[in-house]
Amino acid sequence: MHQGTQLQPGYVLHQRAYRDTSLLLEVFTREHGRFGLVARGARAPRSRIRGLLQPFQPLLLSWTGRGELGTLAGVEPDAAPPRLLGATLYSGFYLNELLMRLLQRHDPHPELFVAYAEALRGLQHEPQRPLRLFEKQLLESLGYGLLLDQEADSGAPVEPEAEYVYALESGPLRRRGATANGLTLSGRSLLSLAAEELADAQSLADSKRLMRAALGLYLGERGLKTREIFAAITAR
Repeated sequence: MHQGTQLQPGYVLHQRAYRDTSLLLEVFTREHGRFGLVARGARAPRSRIRGLLQPFQPLLLSWTGRGELGTLAGVEPDAAPPRLLGATLYSGFYLNELLMRLLQRHDPHPELFVAYAEALRGLQHEPQRPLRLFEKQLLESLGYGLLLDQEADSGAPVEPEAEYVYALESGPLRRRGATANGLTLSGRSLLSLAAEELADAQSLADSKRLMRAALGLYLGERGLKTREIFAAITAR
């Protein structure tokens, strides 16, 4: 970070109380990636900025300081926040948790910032497709992009009518025989995800299974809290 950075597009991913009247923020910005900021006095009764420092609100952030933790110097809205309610609200928090868990601090990913903003806007209109496309972009940005349109062993194009077993470390392998162990997907679903279409229920369902398995490689054994909370609520 540069000292005295001004009006950078960003979002608050997470906040928690700090000392008597301040907040510790985890923010995600287009040009500087993910990092921490102290928002001094943000919890004071007359604070003018606390209402802005909410998840999913597009912001212009200014800060000072170097190193692990900067100090918020100014904040203003950059656009109206997306309207996320019910399940889509949990989906938004799921995106934030993925960024918190998988992004290194001070590692910019401008293309992922754009994908995040698009996903938040998309969740206002459809609950699944924006999540799958963001997960795909996240893996690509981290250098773990999935092979989707070619067979991993032969390099032959994936065929829509064929069935594939997806090897997470390499890619799709054509299914042989009546039974197959592992993650089985249709060629049509793989190609739909590759083209970022996902216009039908089957490709959405297949892509969800694939993305959950692929992200699991990098999330490790500790599960995502947003998944656990949403599962508990929907099970009631």
